[in-house]
Amino acid sequence: MILPVFPSPPVSSLQPDWLPVGITAHMLRLDQLHSTVSGNKWYKLKYNLEAALAEGRDTLLTFGGAWSNHLAATAAACNMLGMRSIGVVRGERPPNLSITLQQVEANGMELVFISREEYRHATTAQWAIRYPNAFVIPEGGGNAWGVRGCEDILSGVPAHASYSHIMCAGGTGTTLAGLINSAGTHQEVIGIPVLKNAGWMQAAIAALLREDTDLPRWQLFRDFHGGGYAKTTTALIAFINNFYTQTGIPLDIIYTGKMVMAFQELALGGHFAAGSRVLLVHTGGLQGNLSLAPGVLTYQ
Repeated sequence: MILPVFPSPPVSSLQPDWLPVGITAHMLRLDQLHSTVSGNKWYKLKYNLEAALAEGRDTLLTFGGAWSNHLAATAAACNMLGMRSIGVVRGERPPNLSITLQQVEANGMELVFISREEYRHATTAQWAIRYPNAFVIPEGGGNAWGVRGCEDILSGVPAHASYSHIMCAGGTGTTLAGLINSAGTHQEVIGIPVLKNAGWMQAAIAALLREDTDLPRWQLFRDFHGGGYAKTTTALIAFINNFYTQTGIPLDIIYTGKMVMAFQELALGGHFAAGSRVLLVHTGGLQGNLSLAPGVLTYQ
């Protein structure tokens, strides 16, 4: 079985009215990679899928919440490949499934709901025993195969070495680790954790970095989580709507909205010297916006 090959995602020039003179900003549009297997999710999945097929597995099992981008992408990818998929979902099964989980089931994923307490202590090893024929992927695709896939992200960017900074949101740190492993030593990789109390992420990323090559400078700015994972503020909604009005680019409320908002504050605060060229990575996840009421975001 051959994995699908998607065309390289486009790079959009950003010129919002708040961008300081002397700073060039572009956005890598991973959200346009595919309609359902979009964003960084495909990069985190592709080598996991390759490994599963190499082992002769016909089933993928992974984990996520009610609005999980990872579950949505996994279900869609397995459906395309004719593989069985199982999603272990955090929390009891509600009377009405979220739009995301409805789409996941429509793509053939079998959902297994467990309590939040059980989910908190779940391990891939435990579930591999329960489903011995399944290839088990951690939540968010956060394993070595996921990191390897994210090392391919920059390869699709023309003249990616010309950027002084690469900026990306982080949930598990997998994508950031892949970007750090593949960026040049003259570049700085900036991560914006979207979870509160994400001090653990520094060590988690460090554990995923290559030891056989020189790495770029990298740092995390942990104060742009907006109250915590999936927490939304009126300021964030207003920012996303304004950014869309100015650029035509939709952002999501969990990851990219907070990342671009952080970029604005860092740019206006003088973090980037004149002449800086910044590449912002749009990691997709727009389906998560379906959790909002219609009309909250102007482009929905």
